[in-house]
Amino acid sequence: GTVVWAGAEALSATATSFTTLLLWQVVAAVGLGAIATVGFSVIADFVGPARRGLAMSFWGLSQGIGGWIGLLLASQLGATDFHIPLLVMAALGFLFAALYLLAFEPPRGFREPELRALYESGGDYGYRIDRSQLPHMFRRRTNIWLILQGITAQVAYGSLVWVPLLYQEKVIAEGYGEATGTRVGGLFSALFLTGALTSILAGHIGDRLQRRTLRARALVSAVGILGAIPFFLAFFWIPLQGLQVTEGAATTTLVLEVVRSLFTNPWVAAAFVTSIAALSLTSADSPNWFALISDVNLPEHRGTVFGLGNMANGIGRAAGTGLTGALAGAIERAVPPPFNWALGLSFFQLFFLPTGWCYWKASHTCPGDIEEVRAVLAVRGRV
Repeated sequence: GTVVWAGAEALSATATSFTTLLLWQVVAAVGLGAIATVGFSVIADFVGPARRGLAMSFWGLSQGIGGWIGLLLASQLGATDFHIPLLVMAALGFLFAALYLLAFEPPRGFREPELRALYESGGDYGYRIDRSQLPHMFRRRTNIWLILQGITAQVAYGSLVWVPLLYQEKVIAEGYGEATGTRVGGLFSALFLTGALTSILAGHIGDRLQRRTLRARALVSAVGILGAIPFFLAFFWIPLQGLQVTEGAATTTLVLEVVRSLFTNPWVAAAFVTSIAALSLTSADSPNWFALISDVNLPEHRGTVFGLGNMANGIGRAAGTGLTGALAGAIERAVPPPFNWALGLSFFQLFFLPTGWCYWKASHTCPGDIEEVRAVLAVRGRV
C-alpha cells in the first residue's frame, strides 16, 4: 500500500493535465486505503479494550501530524512549483515502506481479555472472515450508525480542506500579494491545527468513561462534534485586521512574524483560540470511533468494517471538498473573497448535526453489541 501511494505521488509530479493528476491521485488513494486498514487492524490486535482509545488517538495523531507537515510542504515548497512537495512525499513514502520489513504482526485478537488464556496456552485464534458473515456484520446496528456518521462528518471535515485558501484570501484582503498570502495562509492553517493534539486526551477520556458505561465513547464523540460547531463558525468569520508581515519574505521570516502576531494582534489571537477550541472538541471523534469499531466487532471483522467506514468517509470527504469549492465559486460575484469561502465553510458545518445524532443512536446500540462480542470471544477463548 505504501509503495503504491508513494509511486502514485511521484507520477503525480509528472502530470501535465488535471485529468492525469486526478488519475494518479486516485491510485494514491487506493494505496492509502490499504495502509489505513492494515494499520487499524494491527493496533486493534496489539492493544486491549481498556487502552484502545488512547492507542488509537496516537495513531490518528500521527496521521494528523502527517497532514500538518503536508500542508506546510504544499504551502511553502509548492507556492511556486507544485511538483516539489509531491516528489518530497514520494521519496519519504519509499523510505518508510522499507520499515514494514522490520514490523511484527500480532496474532488476531492478541490483546482481547477473553482470549488471553488461549494465547498463553499456545493456542491460536483461527477464525477468519468469509462472505457469508457480511449480513451479520450489517445486522450489528452500531456498525450502521458508525458508517453513516462518517459520511456526514466527513462532508464537514472535507470542507475544511479550504481553510488555507480562506486564510490566504484574508491575508490578500489586507493588501498582500498572492505568493505572500499563500505562504502566510498556510502557516496560519498549520498553526491552527495544533488543537488536534488534544486527541490524546480525548482518547484517554473515552477509555476512562467507557469503564463506567459502555455508551461513553459514542457520547464523548457526540458532545465533541456538536460542541465544535459554534467555534468553527467564529473561526471562519474572524478577520485578520491589522496583520503585519513582510511582503515577499522567506518562510523563516514569515514564521516568526506569524507567531508574533498571536501576541500582538487580537484578531489573530481570537482566530487561534477559536480554532484550538473547535479542533480540541472534534478531536474526540476519531480515536473513539476507531475504538468503537474494535469494541463492537469480532477480531476477524474489524478490518472489513473499518474499510467500509473508511470508504464512506472518503465519499463524504470528497463531497465536502468538491461542494464547498463549487459553492464558494458560485457565489463569488455576489460575495467576494474571503467572505464567499467563510460562507461556504459555515454552511457545510451543518453536516455535523446529523453526525451527532448518529453517535447518539450508536450510544444506545453499542452496549448490547459489545456484550455480544465479549460473550462470543469468551466461548472461543476456552481451553
